[in-house]
Amino acid sequence: MLEIGTKAPDFMLPDQDGNPVALSSFRGKKVILYFYPKDMTSGCTKQACGFAELYPQFREKDAVVLGVSKDSAASHKKFEEKYNLPFTLLSDPELTAIQAYDVWKEKNMYGRKTMGVVRTTYLIDEKGVIVKALGKVKPADNPKQMLDLL
Repeated sequence: MLEIGTKAPDFMLPDQDGNPVALSSFRGKKVILYFYPKDMTSGCTKQACGFAELYPQFREKDAVVLGVSKDSAASHKKFEEKYNLPFTLLSDPELTAIQAYDVWKEKNMYGRKTMGVVRTTYLIDEKGVIVKALGKVKPADNPKQMLDLL
């Protein structure tokens, strides 16, 4: 996990519509950048729906929500449409941002070691500096937790 006070690494990734999105294009706004393992899984759905439910309040606080996983843009599009997600989902199959933000870790799944995304959320300020970093977040609690931090 990256340290609080460090400059957030910039990246350019395709969104759920295939459009390139650069983190630096959100300068001047607070950014909630959350990394999650996989579209359509129970925890990830709970977390995404929580952000969707609170999205009007994030907008009121001039904050942007960006979800990142290694799923394809097409997978993100299905996820967005199925759950009516009002925020941007970014596809990172090459692990560019996932590795830059140090969330690609060894995980122990049913006694088997695998590599995967550890659910992590960063709050980035208007100048592009990480002001909060939360690792191993609980999917159901994370959206409210981030709103409270704003």
